[in-house]
Amino acid sequence: MIKQGHTLRATSRSDHSSVCQDLGISFFRDTGTFLEANNDVILICTSILSLSKVLNTMPLHCLKRSPLFVDVLSVKEHPRDILLKVLPEELDVLCTHPMFGPESGKNGWKDLAFMYERVRIKDEATCSSFLRIFETEGCRMLEMSCEEHDMVAARSQFLTHTIGRILSEMEVKPTSMSTKGFETLINLKESTMKDRSDLFSGLFVHNRFAKQELKNLELSLEKVKQMLQDKMTEEQNLNESKF
Repeated sequence: MIKQGHTLRATSRSDHSSVCQDLGISFFRDTGTFLEANNDVILICTSILSLSKVLNTMPLHCLKRSPLFVDVLSVKEHPRDILLKVLPEELDVLCTHPMFGPESGKNGWKDLAFMYERVRIKDEATCSSFLRIFETEGCRMLEMSCEEHDMVAARSQFLTHTIGRILSEMEVKPTSMSTKGFETLINLKESTMKDRSDLFSGLFVHNRFAKQELKNLELSLEKVKQMLQDKMTEEQNLNESKF
């Protein structure tokens, strides 16, 4: 964003003044002072579980103009509903999910997915200017509803995290006989465990489609177990008939 010529300001409950100074970002310890600044866009970057508390404690009366509010959470119906509930009608809302992070995006954003929905947009110019940041970097721009996003994400992102966590609980480790397929599972476990547990919790608690996917996973495991049990029984019966 800085490379493209945008001016950045930031605020946080943690003191990031040193790193902001190195990057050329103005850091505000006080949220009210931050909101009083002349911001075109306010980008909400919180955990899924803390979003409601953060928004409800923001002194919105300090706003001197009507900026575009954007979230980047990994679930979408939840932040959409909270933003529409908490923010005044005159404030625009754009829900987004940049589907990459520090690891997958460290060498650039080209061909990485960026999902968004124009939830409540009156100032189309500001919204388009913000989206252009990601278009310019080569992202695959995916415009879809928050509902559709959560439905797809439950079957992809949540399922990925769930299997990664299961592998971690099983304490799977590389072996001298590791196949390429097994190495893929190890990589999945390790990449998943780099994310904080509250991300995984948020993907389940605040995505209404995740509950069904967890049930589907359990049912599928039972079907596979039953198939193996049936094969074992069939083999045993075959051996007994030979005698």
